[in-house]
Amino acid sequence: MAKSRVIFHVDMNSFYASVEMAHNKALKGKPVAIAGNPKERRGIIVTSSYEARAYGVKTTMPVWEAKKLCPDLIVIPPNFPLYRKMSAKIFKRLAEFTPIIEPVSIDEGYMDVTNHPTHPVKLAKQVQQALLKELDIPCSIGIGPNKFLAKTASDMKKPLGITILRIRDLPQKLWPLPIDKMYGVGKKTAEKMRKLNIQTIGDLAKADVYALSKMLGINGERLIQRANGIDPRRVDPDAVHDFKSIGNSTTLPYDTIDEAKIKQVLANLTERVEERLYRRHLKGKTVQLMIRYYDRKTITRSKKLQQYVQTKEEILPVILYLLEEHWNRKPVRLLGVTVQDLLEEKYVVEQLDLFTYEKRNREIAMEKTVERLKEKYGERAFVNWKDEPFTDEESELYRTSFQKDFLDDYKEIDE
Repeated sequence: MAKSRVIFHVDMNSFYASVEMAHNKALKGKPVAIAGNPKERRGIIVTSSYEARAYGVKTTMPVWEAKKLCPDLIVIPPNFPLYRKMSAKIFKRLAEFTPIIEPVSIDEGYMDVTNHPTHPVKLAKQVQQALLKELDIPCSIGIGPNKFLAKTASDMKKPLGITILRIRDLPQKLWPLPIDKMYGVGKKTAEKMRKLNIQTIGDLAKADVYALSKMLGINGERLIQRANGIDPRRVDPDAVHDFKSIGNSTTLPYDTIDEAKIKQVLANLTERVEERLYRRHLKGKTVQLMIRYYDRKTITRSKKLQQYVQTKEEILPVILYLLEEHWNRKPVRLLGVTVQDLLEEKYVVEQLDLFTYEKRNREIAMEKTVERLKEKYGERAFVNWKDEPFTDEESELYRTSFQKDFLDDYKEIDE
């Protein structure tokens, strides 16, 4: 008989704020919030400490509203290099408990501890205490027989919670919850489900597969399985390399219709996408532009190309074409550039004549030289400062943790 799996989902509590507190002990026990450009009226709370949450401070809340609720709130701009460095340390420490770990974002990941000799609850306490004592980072851990139940369990008790969720626990612990509380069910999906009279997770568990699949496609059947505690996905240490897309986005310092500034931001974003594609030896065949307007309405428009692309020179003209075709000239708040349909360079076959081949070889040699210099002198070594349309303060990036190409950096840490 096959041994039942034991999966941990380790989720850092208020990660960005916790890292700031670990970095600056004077912040301990105080209401702290991380916000993009906190001095600007557009500043939005990215995360906050539990002391701040006690006042009602929430993620995505405007800074002015948060300060109204908590006058003593300490607002700090995000420091992503610091967070990434801490993330790498965390996953390196987790890898000492088991090599079977799968980072899924900067502050959470799965561990397969099925064959660990220590009892799961005792082991979870050891993991939790190791991160707290050695790195000063609190976490919650969910324990389950699969990834879905472990993830669901980790959300049930925060901060510093350890929760077990087994299939036999579902009728009491999971099924009574509203359908929009289920991991993997967003607001729009929940609205569709309610039209089928699916109000709770228990209703979903008993739902008609055909009816839900007709509405949601293959995801309908998958969600029914999840509600019944079925999730065959394994913890995959190599999943971080399975990129479907690589993209960068930034919220602008202020809503703007200045076309020159918008194009420069897109150029900067495209350059970062190029760097990440090059770093992972990937090329893509679809280029996507994302625009979020002043009223939060968001559009994404893409163009599939005949050949795979990787460089800024190849990607940016497509982005500018999409901008010209689809921007309605209303004020823009956020911009994003993404390359999709990715394939490793070695699998991309190009029909090149001799002249193009030699030219590309020279370009590759130059790219490798630039990459080495950037590694030595930093990412900003080749910035043309005349092209920067914003001040240093305005150009502060408000990035998201969906970027996953740094999640295996923990393997390269040398103590």
